[in-house]
Amino acid sequence: MFDSLKSKLKNILNKSSQLDAEKVYEGSQETDAAEEKTIVDPSVEEPVKKEIPVAAKTETVPAPEEEEKPVSRKEWLKRNKQQKPAAKNKEVAEAGKMVGDSGKRIKEDPLDDLLDELEVILLESDVAYPVVQDIILGVRDNLVNKKYGRQYTLEEVVRTAVMESVRSVLKVNEFNFDEWVDKQERPVVMMFVGINGTGKTTTIAKIAKRLKDNEKSVVIAACDTFRAGAIEQLSIHAERVGVKIVKQEQDADPSAVAFDAIEHARSKKKDAVLLDTAGRMQTNSNLIDEMKKIARVSKPALKIFVGDALAGNDAIEQAKVFDAAIGIDAIILTKIDTDAKGGAALSIAHTIGKPIAFVSDGQEYDDLQVFDSNWMLERLFE
Repeated sequence: MFDSLKSKLKNILNKSSQLDAEKVYEGSQETDAAEEKTIVDPSVEEPVKKEIPVAAKTETVPAPEEEEKPVSRKEWLKRNKQQKPAAKNKEVAEAGKMVGDSGKRIKEDPLDDLLDELEVILLESDVAYPVVQDIILGVRDNLVNKKYGRQYTLEEVVRTAVMESVRSVLKVNEFNFDEWVDKQERPVVMMFVGINGTGKTTTIAKIAKRLKDNEKSVVIAACDTFRAGAIEQLSIHAERVGVKIVKQEQDADPSAVAFDAIEHARSKKKDAVLLDTAGRMQTNSNLIDEMKKIARVSKPALKIFVGDALAGNDAIEQAKVFDAAIGIDAIILTKIDTDAKGGAALSIAHTIGKPIAFVSDGQEYDDLQVFDSNWMLERLFE
């Protein structure tokens, strides 16, 4: 998962560790220390005691063993390997503590080549151009003219700056699906849209299984009446998951199927209705109009776009069209387990301003993972 992008990011971080610290940081450690602590430069050969009275020296100059010592890269790596994942998450959450009023200030020019290479890597990974620019600007803002504590290596500083910039891109209206469902009036109607081949029908079955596991009763509506195979496929999934399906013959009115399913759910006091729709190409105006009609009749509380993570920027364009047509509320990305680039996962929520609720990472009904920024960061920077 995201192997290509993860490998390239790792190379960037390795290169950052090879940068000349004297060129990256403004001034030397000794100069910074002199500005922060009004003491004589310890590198001066002449003994301090010849210039400062003993009493004064005792009050103002700490003992050598009390001086803060930088942590070597080797020691940090050893420490980091011993940390548990929870500790790592806490460390990331407290990344802001690395920056302060004291420490080494980073200059801008020496980082230009590194940031240019990062930009190319993100574009090659199908990350949308506006999102790439936001990430690059975020990294630059996290680095340039900031003072980092002397105990942190240059690689640690760059790694944290990149992670925090990516985190800010991912944190767009994070959505707790289970909590949202609990607060809705019954039956809660959810409409699923997306083009053929994205795994939409299987995803609906996974959501049905999740709801059932949470002790919710579910009805599935086979509103994709353009293909007999779609009705049959959804019927098989409903039987395997153990939920009710409402369907009609091929070429029936999709809106009528949706209406029947909702009325059945109301009469039987069901908790949720999941509407499957035809795999509508975003360029087919007739099918888009039909989808709008289903939305008008069913009045869904949640409209979910199901996109293929492997489609990259195409998935983003599809989501934009569906959002313009009916106003989608959340996103589910499928085939995330085979996505080496990660462009769609990084871009889609930020681009259209709608959250990714889940990612599908396998073919089993339980292969549905809640998506949040920490989940993505762990897989990119683990």
